[in-house]
Amino acid sequence: MPELPEVEIVRQSLNKKIKQKKVKKVIVRNRNLRFKIPLNFANYLKDLKIIKVDRFSKYLILKLSNNGYCLVHLGMSGTIHLVQKGKKNFITNASFYNSPSLPVKHNHVEILFENLKIVYNDPRRFGFFQIIEDRISLEKKFSNLGPEPFDKRFNEKYIFLFFKNKEKNIKNFLLDQNFVSGIGNIYTSEILFLSKINPNKKAKLINNIERRKIIFFSKKVLFDAIKKGGSSIRDFKNISGIKGEFQKKFNVYQREGLKCKRTKCKGTILKKNISKRSTFFCNSCQK
Repeated sequence: MPELPEVEIVRQSLNKKIKQKKVKKVIVRNRNLRFKIPLNFANYLKDLKIIKVDRFSKYLILKLSNNGYCLVHLGMSGTIHLVQKGKKNFITNASFYNSPSLPVKHNHVEILFENLKIVYNDPRRFGFFQIIEDRISLEKKFSNLGPEPFDKRFNEKYIFLFFKNKEKNIKNFLLDQNFVSGIGNIYTSEILFLSKINPNKKAKLINNIERRKIIFFSKKVLFDAIKKGGSSIRDFKNISGIKGEFQKKFNVYQREGLKCKRTKCKGTILKKNISKRSTFFCNSCQK
């Protein structure tokens, strides 16, 4: 599943292409995504202008000219294709599974503008579109989600209170969107490596120094990933067809059996399933 950096790259790309553009037509070829697309979806969007494309956590937020919003979640395999008038080939983005030759049968939604259209392709259909009528409803939608790592609310006191007396391990907490939004499996492994914390360590045992490290490296890893264009796992690309490069900086993710990159560390990167998720860590400096 695309994580915060990949969705942010998609947001930036889309915002450049469709900001201030008027929706001419919407074609819904398959309503049966994770949540069924409403029957009035196409008529609702028609003739509205996309004021801008925002993001929260792993959600794309299309702000509309009627003060409403269209939420887009890419799920596990959703991709957004940009099709420009007069060009045969279109470019894909937004997923670890994207390919310029994805079967047309998985093109479920098309949003048409003056000289281009965006096509939503999703073989597994875990993504979704949702219309939100106003700002209050949007805030309510996200009220159960935790702050993003960049949010000032994600601080030592917040983590201390959240972790107090909790038996659950730190890896599970970083993946818990109710605790912190936008971090997924890839970046959790990288954050914990840089923090020198074993992913199996119980949250209640995390000390003050480790809390500070989690805050610092959560911000740093996600910021660096955005700067590098995301992580190209299974061909993730931005809307211009350019692969991300953060995977070249992976310290532990998908490095099972290789030596630890830390100077003077003689450890080896291990892979273990923690709560049914592949977890990578050093057996020496993350004890």
